[in-house]
Amino acid sequence: MQTYLEFEKPIAALEGQIRELRSVGKESGGVDIIEEIHKLEGKVSQQIEKLYGNLDAWQKTQVARHPMRPHCSDYIKALVEDFVPLSGDRLFSEDHAIVAGLGRWQGQRVAVLGHEKGADTQARVKHNFGMARPEGYRKAIRVMDMAERFNLPVVTLVDTAGAYPGIGAEERGQSEAIARCTDKCLQIGVPFVSVIIGEGGSGGALALATASRIVMLEHSIYTVASPEACASILWRSSSEADQAAAALKVTAQDLSKLGVIDRILREPLGGAHRDRERMMADVGMAVSEELAQMASLSARDLIDQRRQKFLDMGRTGIV
Repeated sequence: MQTYLEFEKPIAALEGQIRELRSVGKESGGVDIIEEIHKLEGKVSQQIEKLYGNLDAWQKTQVARHPMRPHCSDYIKALVEDFVPLSGDRLFSEDHAIVAGLGRWQGQRVAVLGHEKGADTQARVKHNFGMARPEGYRKAIRVMDMAERFNLPVVTLVDTAGAYPGIGAEERGQSEAIARCTDKCLQIGVPFVSVIIGEGGSGGALALATASRIVMLEHSIYTVASPEACASILWRSSSEADQAAAALKVTAQDLSKLGVIDRILREPLGGAHRDRERMMADVGMAVSEELAQMASLSARDLIDQRRQKFLDMGRTGIV
C-alpha cells in the first residue's frame, strides 16, 4: 500500500482513480479502459514531476522520513555480499539502532555501519527508531578500529533523527561516546565514504558521517537539529517547523553550496521510495566510484585531507 505525504494529495487522487478503473475493468469482464488509464498515468507523471521539481525544505524533510524509503538494512541486503554482522561494544550491550559488520561492496571488502530505523512497528521498537545509545557509537568505534587494522575501507549509511536522549543514555556517557566516535572518524587511515540516505540529524548523524567523502541523496536532509526541535527552541512551538527547515539549510542543494557535502545523488522521480531497487543500485555505484578515487592515497594523506575538509567547511558559499 502506497503511503502519501501531505503535499502528495493530487497524486493520491489520480492514482486512486487508476486503481478504481482497473478494478472496474476486472469486474466488467474486460471493458476496454486501458486508454483512460494511460491518460491518468500520464497526468500522474506530470504531477509528480511538477511537485518534486519544486520541493521546499520542509517537504524534503517529509520525503527524507518517508516510511517506504529504503533503510540501511535494505542497502546492506542489496549491495553487500557475505555480510557478517558484528554486535556489542564489549563494554555494556548491543545497540540495534546501529548495524555494523564486514562484507563485500560490489566485490570490494569493506566495513559497513549505519543507522537502522526499522520498516514496521516491531522493527522500529527493536532498532529504537534509529536513535543510537552510547553503546551503539562505541560499537562503531570498535568496528572502525578493526577496519583500520585490516586496511578495510569504511562505508556508513546515515539515517537518524539524532542520538537517543534518554536518561540511561546520558548516564552512560552519550555525549562522550559521540565525541569519541567523531574523533575516530577523523583518525582512521582508510578510505571512508558516508551516504546520507534519509535523515541526518545532529551529532547522532555526524558521529558516522565525518568521512572523506559525503554523499547525499537528492531529497535527504542533514542538519544540526531537527526542524521541530529548532522551532520549539526559537518560537516555542513545533508548528513553525517549516520555517525552521528553511532557515537551517537542511537540503542537499544548500549543503553542497556550503561545501558540507561532496556529491548529490539524484533520486528516482517521486523519491527513492518509488523505485527502491534503482536507488539502491545507484548508491552502490556511487560508493564504489568514491572508494576507487581514494584507493591510491596513503593513510597519512587520507587523514590529512579529511581533517582539512572539515576545517574548510562553511568558509565559502551561502550564509
